[in-house]
Amino acid sequence: MNVNPHPVIGLLGGIGSGKSAVAAELARHGGHVINADQFGHEALRQPDIHEQVVARFGADIRAADGVIDRKKLGAIVFADADELRALEAIVFPFIGRRIREEIDRAGRRDGVRFIVLDAAVMLEAGWSDVCDRLIFVAAPRAVRVERVQKKRGWSEAELQSREKLQMPVDEKRRRADAVVDNASTLAALGPQVTALVQGWGLSSAPR
Repeated sequence: MNVNPHPVIGLLGGIGSGKSAVAAELARHGGHVINADQFGHEALRQPDIHEQVVARFGADIRAADGVIDRKKLGAIVFADADELRALEAIVFPFIGRRIREEIDRAGRRDGVRFIVLDAAVMLEAGWSDVCDRLIFVAAPRAVRVERVQKKRGWSEAELQSREKLQMPVDEKRRRADAVVDNASTLAALGPQVTALVQGWGLSSAPR
């Protein structure tokens, strides 16, 4: 349950749906965006977590400079659900703490009207308990495939294998309080976000 005086809006959606684009639009209306992916990177730099991850997955996941090679680690965990769960058990507590710390910090900043949490596995990890509302970002599968091919160099098969390890997209949509369609352009997305924040009483003049 969120106890921050500012509402926290969580973003849900399939891989490649464009949650970051929605986050940027919400920021224009006074939202402070927290991207939980940065905390995943930060987690692997913590000495105790680094030690646990290397002990679990082997010294070969380290690069020449000694840091954990995320690509090598990803190749292991995204090929095996059990391995992924093992990694999550190590890093999720840290990420959850950092999310709460950043929400608290943002709540004390001037000019923040509400807080936006962008976390790919928010529901799976239980981080949605800090959110007051959830927005599902919708985009057809074909559009999402095209986006991840262009931005990440993934094949459709890779997208499918990653999504199998997450909660089904339809279930994410069912749990959301609102849906925005991000199938086309920012010009089409912007008015939807504006209407949403106005309807929720969070609006300010876009910056």
